[in-house]
Amino acid sequence: MNLLKTLATVSSMTMLSRILGFVRDFVVARTFGAGMLTDAFFVAFKLPNLLRRLFAEGAFSQAFVPVLGEYRSRRGNEATRQLVDRVASLLFLTVLLVTLLGMAGAPLLVYLSAPGFTDDPEKFALTVDLTRITFPYILFMSLVALAGGILNTWSRFAIPAFTPVLLNVSFILMALFAPPHFAPPVMALAWAVFIGGALQLTLQIPFLRRIGMLPRFSLSLRDEGVRRIFRLMAPAILGVSVAQVSLLLNTIFASFLATGSVSWLYYADRLMEFPAGLLGAALGTILLPSLARCHATGRIDEYSRLLDWGLRLTFLLAAPAALALAILAVPLISSLFHYGAFSGNDVLQTRNALVAYSVGLLALILVKVLAPGFYARQNVRTPVRIAIVTLLVTQLLNLVLIGWLAHAGLALAIGLGACLNAALLYRGLRGQGVYVPQPGWRLFYTRLACALAAMGSALWFTAGEAGDWLHWGLGERLWRLSLLVCFGAGVYFATLWVAGFRLRDFKRSAAE
Repeated sequence: MNLLKTLATVSSMTMLSRILGFVRDFVVARTFGAGMLTDAFFVAFKLPNLLRRLFAEGAFSQAFVPVLGEYRSRRGNEATRQLVDRVASLLFLTVLLVTLLGMAGAPLLVYLSAPGFTDDPEKFALTVDLTRITFPYILFMSLVALAGGILNTWSRFAIPAFTPVLLNVSFILMALFAPPHFAPPVMALAWAVFIGGALQLTLQIPFLRRIGMLPRFSLSLRDEGVRRIFRLMAPAILGVSVAQVSLLLNTIFASFLATGSVSWLYYADRLMEFPAGLLGAALGTILLPSLARCHATGRIDEYSRLLDWGLRLTFLLAAPAALALAILAVPLISSLFHYGAFSGNDVLQTRNALVAYSVGLLALILVKVLAPGFYARQNVRTPVRIAIVTLLVTQLLNLVLIGWLAHAGLALAIGLGACLNAALLYRGLRGQGVYVPQPGWRLFYTRLACALAAMGSALWFTAGEAGDWLHWGLGERLWRLSLLVCFGAGVYFATLWVAGFRLRDFKRSAAE
């Protein structure tokens, strides 16, 4: 299996999801703007969404896939099937309990996550109601993560990558047609989350049945594999999700700032997540099973070469994305969101947050490549220690920067914390002898710097004034933005080609 081809497949599915995500945000921004209703919904959705990233897609996947890969490589189909059944049963019961507790304790959760809302009883009560509707999303997505981990281990990457499309479709349809049927109308968005989660789980079922791994109920708390997975999960929650914890803490800080601050950070985060998901999540998804197989079969050199391949691709694709986000912040935000209730001031405030986020985009994606280097070896202690240090430093930066840059300071703290996280993870892999850089990195950096300089200069001198983007109509914004993106990408890849980069240099086969 060609990993570069697989990356292209997963990334294309992710791109479809992200594009529909921007359509969804466009519809939501046009319908609701950035104010009390959206602040309430984004806080309510952030709680189960954070748990999804921490528990389902984060800690669970990183703990489950390496053990599942080991069982498949060493113990055969029957033992693997039994592990899947027992893990699925315990996961379902555990997350069901968490879901019920979360719905019952919604007022406390909202108070802890957005204490500034208590000054407005109506806003607080609305956020509680929205939280109760959205909270079952964590149950659906935990089971989706289980299914995705199984399918990815069997090298069925496309379906798990496609499933987020269904959430965005649910959002778009509900935001367009359902608001008049709810009071207040923002309730339609909460039900969109519920419906989208159920659809994503439903899609996975026939594909699990096709490979003979559709889980059956079989509860066994004494199973050795199950206990290993859940032991690995506990510390991994912090180790792989420090950025998400920081985002939640940012919501707490932002709830005390000007109305709209939560929404400005949300829209900036959505733009940042486009390249992060397109590359970081895709690379992490396809690398983890191969790394786990290398570890299970003792191929240390192949393990190191896979990590090196992932790091080079990250620099090659994430660095220009971060630079482009910073330079094209106003064109992007105005083209996607500056309609209806989303004002010019909302564009500029979101721009400030996006530029700050872009500082750490490369590092955020590097973390998604470096962290699997530890978890594929079932090493959770090192990334946990690094995560604790990173989280503490990020919160200190929040306290320093919020008074200077307001909500943009919160975004900058996330980015700087990600840089620290990536640096410490890299040092840990090198120190443990797990990763040895392949030859040619100095020349790689030189060529990359030339391409970034060429692209940055081209975009800087052709992007235009911010005021013009605020006054142009939809059609003019979109065609101008399309030209800018194509022009910037063309300059970047043409410079890489002239500097000596070739696509064949990045082809790599998966570990079998």
